Amino acid sequence: MTHRHTALKAAAVGLTFLTAASAAHAAQAPEPAKPVNAATFFTGRWYEIGRDPQKLTDGCVAGTTDYDPDGKGGVFDHDACHDQTPQGKAKLLGGPLTILNPGQNTKIHITYQLFGLIPIGRTYWILDHAEGWFIQADPSFTHVNIYTRDPRPPQALIDQLTAEVKRLGYTGVLEFPTPFPPGMK
Repeated sequence: MTHRHTALKAAAVGLTFLTAASAAHAAQAPEPAKPVNAATFFTGRWYEIGRDPQKLTDGCVAGTTDYDPDGKGGVFDHDACHDQTPQGKAKLLGGPLTILNPGQNTKIHITYQLFGLIPIGRTYWILDHAEGWFIQADPSFTHVNIYTRDPRPPQALIDQLTAEVKRLGYTGVLEFPTPFPPGMK
């Protein structure tokens, strides 16, 4: 057996092991708990209170999602955050929102326009919600976000929502960006 053949075989075994290990650790988000009233939910501003760490959001604080009518009967998603401090340069990303399961309204797809040119699609599930808050994740349960209508929710609510994310089965790390200072909305 040549060294090249042995190296290729070892690489194949390693790749198989890594793929199997990743599959064993891959989680699936639970089905959303209850329907969403699209008319009230997908309107106005939500404040990002917690999330999983991502390269895209490194240094992002004071995150928001605004759901606005698109003028054609649909909804446009505007996501924003600020670089390093709540007064830092705004980072903006947005795109049209499509409800994937009308009636339940808990599974959505957003086609973000990166640099205004490159479409990047993301699917999210509203796993749980109540008056003034919701927990969202992608179907693979890799990315999780916690939102409230209040830019400065009480710590007891943050603790409750963090516990709920863990109860739903999320085992990753959560980060809690800098809260909004008084007067900033």
